[in-house]
Amino acid sequence: MRKGILTIAAVGLLATGGLTACSDDSGTGSTDSKKTPKIGVILPDSKSSPRWETADRRFLEEAFKAAGVQSDIQNAQNDKAAFQTIADQMITSGVTALMIVNLDSGTGKAVLDKAKSQGVATIDYDRLTLGGSAQYYVSFDNESVGKLQGEGLAKCLTEKNAKNPVVAYLNGSPTDNNATLFKAGYDSVLKPKFDSKEYTKGPDDAVPGWDGPTAATIFEQQLTATKGKIDGVLAANDTLGNAAISILKKNKINGKVPVTGQDASVEGLQNILAGDQCMTVYKAVREEAKAAADLAIALAKGEKKDTGQSVKDGDRDVPSVLLTPKAIYKDNVKDVIADGYATKEQVCTAAYAKFCAEAGIS
Repeated sequence: MRKGILTIAAVGLLATGGLTACSDDSGTGSTDSKKTPKIGVILPDSKSSPRWETADRRFLEEAFKAAGVQSDIQNAQNDKAAFQTIADQMITSGVTALMIVNLDSGTGKAVLDKAKSQGVATIDYDRLTLGGSAQYYVSFDNESVGKLQGEGLAKCLTEKNAKNPVVAYLNGSPTDNNATLFKAGYDSVLKPKFDSKEYTKGPDDAVPGWDGPTAATIFEQQLTATKGKIDGVLAANDTLGNAAISILKKNKINGKVPVTGQDASVEGLQNILAGDQCMTVYKAVREEAKAAADLAIALAKGEKKDTGQSVKDGDRDVPSVLLTPKAIYKDNVKDVIADGYATKEQVCTAAYAKFCAEAGIS
């Protein structure tokens, strides 16, 4: 993978062993150092973003295989009951560490607390479980993700010479703490523009479950409510962005209204190349998976690592690894492909071959 596309200081320390390691004497969530590590991972779904199955599963499996440890990776498919059942099965099967991407903090907390009571080490992967008990949190700097989205939308509106543009929001799921962080990030960029009357605040809606079809319905309602006067769309990820683009296409105004995204999905990258999407945010999941796997393996051996970072969850400081995201526009889509996150064959299909050539993807 190309180096330098991200600043990954914390992960670099993890990878080189520069973090302090010691036996876990906390008495909570510790494991017998003689046990063979077996890591359980629960992914949230395969609809909200393709990344969970196309990237996270792949890179986590790769990291565990490279370390020579057993793993069990399952997907709850946005079903809270299934999420809890999978967790129970994994705990019963003898996993030494459990990594979860919660569906909501309530369900996540119940699973984490049960694992802790059974002596199973725990990690919040990508999403922080509010009020939870995970020993580590591995994700990206999610406010920075949102800030990049806000800055990206502003850049694209400027390039289109938009005057007092009406900006609509398609926020992520209200049950996902990351969605709250993304919004805080893009609000930090856009709210001052609303306050100064440089931009006009349009509809502002959350999309339950990050669901694409629901997002399309919501955006169509937004467009109707504003009588077609939406000049920019802050969509919190590529799934929501593509939903908005589908409605813009229906109204024959795609490409005229900048739309943001996140996750650098194949569909999102193609939309950017075609001029229908302004930008996306690339998160190097390979590095996120490697950092989480390293911590899970250490925990399974009864070790603790000092990550040098933490986030606040109420009164608790959660040791964390927070990676740095990267804004992707048409001129650097090639960076995502060079990193191995998506392939040229996936992105540059016949309908997009011309656009790929224009973007220097060879």
